[in-house]
Amino acid sequence: MATQNSGKRQLGSAAAAGLAFAAGALAALAAQQRRYEDLRLRVAEVERSERQAMLTEQQRLQFYLLSRAMEDPDLAAVYSNVQVDSPTQRRQYLFANALYTNALLAYRVGVVNWEELHGHLRMVCHNPIFRDYWDAHRPHRASLKDDSEEARVGRMVDVLIRDLDESDTEAWWVVGEPPAE
Repeated sequence: MATQNSGKRQLGSAAAAGLAFAAGALAALAAQQRRYEDLRLRVAEVERSERQAMLTEQQRLQFYLLSRAMEDPDLAAVYSNVQVDSPTQRRQYLFANALYTNALLAYRVGVVNWEELHGHLRMVCHNPIFRDYWDAHRPHRASLKDDSEEARVGRMVDVLIRDLDESDTEAWWVVGEPPAE
């Protein structure tokens, strides 16, 4: 009888040791998964920061080129193939492009959210020169992929201009609702 009890105790001790080992292994696995998730989140943040830095640098270069084109009519003629009536109109279109691309970049890097972008673009779209620029460059936007950020923002601008045209209020700053993001 003593041998049976001793065997049961050894079996129970072995089972307890096995459960303790399994619990320890699960705890270690859970800790490893938390570390993996933390690392994955850090890598994603670094990639997002790098993308923002590249977009910012590209915007800086574009603004430099736009500035040069606005200062020099010979360079401005190279920047766009849209027909304009005067060097003044070309500079205005270049500046309208700078305003739009700046707003687009602010959204892309997270400086403004979708609703704030909508509000800013509503103000820009109220300007008749910007509207002329936007209409003249419609063929350029036709080549954008439908699901790209720029195409979605472009559709927002199209709707804003339509809403402003159809509005019967002088309070342009309340016209239109941002589309779902």
